[in-house]
Amino acid sequence: MPISLRIPILGTPINSFGWDVVLESIQQWSSNHESRYVCICNVHSVVTATQDAEFSRVLNEADMATPDGAPIAWMLRRLGQTDQQRINGPDLMWRYCEQAQSRAEPIFFYGGTEQTLTLLKEKLLATFPNIIVAGMMSPPYRVLSEEEDAAIVTEINASNAGVVFVSLGCPKQELWMAAHRGRINSVMIGVGAAFNYHAGTISRAPQWMQDYYLEWLFRLAAEPRRLWRRYLVTNTLFTIGAVKQLLRGNTN
Repeated sequence: MPISLRIPILGTPINSFGWDVVLESIQQWSSNHESRYVCICNVHSVVTATQDAEFSRVLNEADMATPDGAPIAWMLRRLGQTDQQRINGPDLMWRYCEQAQSRAEPIFFYGGTEQTLTLLKEKLLATFPNIIVAGMMSPPYRVLSEEEDAAIVTEINASNAGVVFVSLGCPKQELWMAAHRGRINSVMIGVGAAFNYHAGTISRAPQWMQDYYLEWLFRLAAEPRRLWRRYLVTNTLFTIGAVKQLLRGNTN
């Protein structure tokens, strides 16, 4: 299935598509065990790409870059994609798992802590009784040796998983996926804090806040020390860049 139009937002090409296209595309790649990676792009990742050439390259070379975050989807709508929705990590993971159980597709989960993975597996099996959890792995919080990395690749490939959900945080997960394309025979999808949300170790904003684009405010209130700079500085930089791009009247 061809992937839809990619429109640059502050220089990062973002796919403009709906839920059906993203889920069907991933499923097709998965069924063929194609080695690909999907980036879920929010304001933080797009602004980081303007400051980090290597990270920008990784996003540009992704097989799919979805518009996570209300501002990214809003920009696409302003640039002519009038029906654009958010395609965010937690919802993408959950929707895909629901479909995967119906076709007996094995799924692998890479990232998070052992506790988070245990709780996540319990939640998955309670919600999707027939899902095939091919494997779960909590990597150490340090640089891995070549031997350790090779062992991880071997384990994931041996699991026969069609999709590997990766929860390492931005930009680590994107860099990890890019480095393993061509080595891991699965579709790798970076889903950020999705493991924690679904495991219940981090609370997600209520639906009404998501609907009114206030999920950022909920997260800031929950983790002010860690996130204040991201939302103050990064959001300001995004707003300035978005205004400049819209005033130019083009998509560069």
